[in-house]
Order: sequence, then C-alpha cells, then structure tokens
Amino acid sequence: MTDENLEEGGADLEQDATEILLAELEALKNENVALKEQALRYAAEVENVKRRTEREMNDARAFAIQRFSRDLLGVADILSRALQSAPKDIEDAAFKNFVLGIDMTEKELSQAFEKNGVKKVNPLRGDKFDPNLHQAVMEVPAEDVTGGAVVNVMQTGYELFGRIIRPAMVATAAKTSANSAAASAATSAYAHEFDTGEDPAVDTKA
Repeated sequence: MTDENLEEGGADLEQDATEILLAELEALKNENVALKEQALRYAAEVENVKRRTEREMNDARAFAIQRFSRDLLGVADILSRALQSAPKDIEDAAFKNFVLGIDMTEKELSQAFEKNGVKKVNPLRGDKFDPNLHQAVMEVPAEDVTGGAVVNVMQTGYELFGRIIRPAMVATAAKTSANSAAASAATSAYAHEFDTGEDPAVDTKA
C-alpha cells in the first residue's frame, strides 16, 4: 500500500469520525430541546395545579364566610336601624351611653366584615341603577334625579370578594321624573305663545 493510499484512508476515517460526532451532537441537541420542552410542560402543569388548588381553597373559604356573613347581615340591619331611630339630642346620660354602645358595636361589626372581604353596597342618590348590585323595590317621583337612577336605599347590600351575597334594595326615580321639569317649562312656554301670539323663542325686544 502506497503512502498516497494510506493518506486517503486516513482522510476517509477522519471524515467518518467527524460525521459520527456531528450526528451525535445533533442528536444530543434534539434530546436537549425535547427535555426542555418536557420540563416546561411539567412546570406549567405544576403551576396550573397550584392555581387550581388556591382557587378551590379560596372558593371553600368564601363559601364558609358567605354563610356566616349572611347570618350576621340581619344583626347589622338591626343595629343600623336602631342608630337611625335614635334621637339626635339625648340628655339622659344612661340612654346616651346605650346609644354609644350600639354605635360602637355597629362599627366593630363593619370592621369585622371588611377584614373578611365583606363590603357594603350602598349607592348614593343619583347613582345609575345596576341590576347586578341593586334590587329595585319601588319607583318614586324625583325632579332632581334621572329617570331609573337610585333615589334612596331601603336596605344596604353586601358583596363578598366581588360576589353579591345580598343586593341593595333601592327606590328608583320614575322614568318620567327626569323630564317632568323640562316638560312643564315647555308646556308653559307654548301656553304663553298661544295666549299672546308670540313665539317664545323670538326676542321681541330686539
């Protein structure tokens, strides 16, 4: 075998070894990518299980608090009505202390509600009626409030972690109330026009 043949054989062996190494390297790269993808899937699954477990625990906690809170809403209503019916100027010291005790109890109960995620739903006069938060029990005429808006609150509502456990019972403005003043003014203007023959929109003094 000549030197030339030996060199060609060595080159072929070197090329074969290089190709084998490159193939093994490519295989290792593919395996590494597959392992990374698998690790990411496992991590995502663990995160999903963690979130689902937390959500289920929060739901269970909220359900337990919700039942307990509903039982206390009646107490909160009684305390609120007692304070509203108490006279403003109290001269008798004993009665004044009694009312003060009711006020402190009502505030303590409200703070306990707040700490546990129970919040009041107490819309203001003129607020837009929201069927998700409010329950309309009656309509009343109101010149200063848009028709359909809240006029006053008959009973405070409550929500727990964004879920309504009792809607606020409200009285809403009659839907004709908002325009009644304007309609009355317009009627008077046209009555003046027919009586005098003048167009109220025209300034006759100009």
